[in-house]
Amino acid sequence: MRKTRYAAVAFAAAAALTLSACGGDSGDEAGSGATGDGEKITVGIKFDQPGLGFKDGNDYTGFDVDVAKYVANELGYSEDQIEWKETPSAQRENVLENGEVDMIFATYSITDARKERVAFAGPYFVAGQDLLVNADNTDITGPEDLNGKNLCSVTGSTSAQKVKDTLASDVNLLEQGGYANCVTAMQGGQIDAVTTDDIILAGLASTDANAGKFKVVGNPFSEEKYGVGISKDSTQCEAINTAIRKMVEDGSWAEAIKTNTEGADYQFDESVNPPEPEACA
Repeated sequence: MRKTRYAAVAFAAAAALTLSACGGDSGDEAGSGATGDGEKITVGIKFDQPGLGFKDGNDYTGFDVDVAKYVANELGYSEDQIEWKETPSAQRENVLENGEVDMIFATYSITDARKERVAFAGPYFVAGQDLLVNADNTDITGPEDLNGKNLCSVTGSTSAQKVKDTLASDVNLLEQGGYANCVTAMQGGQIDAVTTDDIILAGLASTDANAGKFKVVGNPFSEEKYGVGISKDSTQCEAINTAIRKMVEDGSWAEAIKTNTEGADYQFDESVNPPEPEACA
């Protein structure tokens, strides 16, 4: 069903682009007054997640980065008016509450607990916990195949513990400081699978060093709605949601997914993607 929707989205892309060209003042109405006069917008991203938010010298790449650029442009900010700020997971609520960033695009799952401190626009993607295995692995097709296997995730991660507690009681868990370390361990034959959100795994598998070596199993067993973090007093939620819808309609969203996961054997879950942004509170 989602494939049918995608065909319609792709077919409508040219029309949507034409409409955007005719109605280009919508971003000015939605924005925060940026008129190309040097005003900046500060956007929080991850700096260490290939395919999502990654800093290489002065270059910032990834799906989160591409969505952030698109949304910022719709709000009236050109790319050179964006100031990127690293926002590790543990700091996201703090930097929003302190006014250090205007928006956060950093695999930021929308949860009720987080809504007590910050607000969200979106979601712009629905991820699912999945498994990364060697490209030639045919033994592991889902978490039910992990008993007796060696599984890797990041120290303190809830992803690996979820597998161990609820899906595979006899899995051997190896914890590392980062997911890249897990991939290295799998290359060395120490582990059989890596677990976290599917698009994070796809980003790891799509790097030049890893392209063609690994695959995402494609059997997600959770839902994580990636939202745009904003402060409680932000007035930009509706404008951000409008930008996300436009990005989907004109084909830019699907293209950003494709560009940032090339080299990985990955297909996002079409039953929940692309998502419809939720109503702003």
